[in-house]
Amino acid sequence: MIGDGVDGETCALSSGMKELFREQDYTKVGYFQSVIEAEGIATIVRNKHLTMSGLTEIPIPEFFPALCVVDDTDYPRAMEIIRHQITENSKGADLEIECPACSEINPGNFDICWSCGKTIVNSDLPAGGGESV
Repeated sequence: MIGDGVDGETCALSSGMKELFREQDYTKVGYFQSVIEAEGIATIVRNKHLTMSGLTEIPIPEFFPALCVVDDTDYPRAMEIIRHQITENSKGADLEIECPACSEINPGNFDICWSCGKTIVNSDLPAGGGESV
């Protein structure tokens, strides 16, 4: 769930932190946290340790890990980064391409073969269209 903070929802740790992304799967939250922090925006993950407790197996979104920006003025830029990343990662995902080195089938948005680790060139995508996931 992207942008829950749009409705004014804030992270429980501080009234100044806005929620960007909430997901039952912590790996997705952690991925977006690393992408946003690589752009120089400080974040914190609320409910991070509940993942290990088994509470996230209960489908109650309030218990899901939630990515928040520390400074709410970074919220618009952080949301744009998430939207851009989702768009870029989806380019070519519905295609299947064969690795020239090992002949293994890979999703079209992979730059590196999941099986042998060799570089894949997908001529069906525009330049820079494939992103590793």
